[in-house]
Amino acid sequence: MHIDIHEQAEDYLTQLVKRAVAGEDIIFDSNGTSVVKLVPLEQGEKKPRRDGQWKGKVKIAENFDELPEAFMAVFRGKLK
Repeated sequence: MHIDIHEQAEDYLTQLVKRAVAGEDIIFDSNGTSVVKLVPLEQGEKKPRRDGQWKGKVKIAENFDELPEAFMAVFRGKLK
């Protein structure tokens, strides 16, 4: 869930986020029970892409590049 926070709550939350990003543990309690932990998202390196993952799984039809004349007529301004 994404929530927009305004005014004082926004300022306070911004400070908590900055502290969490800096490495501090931010834990929210409710009635003496820990319920939420604020942690920064991992910004690690993306895994390199592997070639051939779709090999043998996709079939391209022989007439893939051919467009029906009725379809092309629309682009020429000749509606049928």
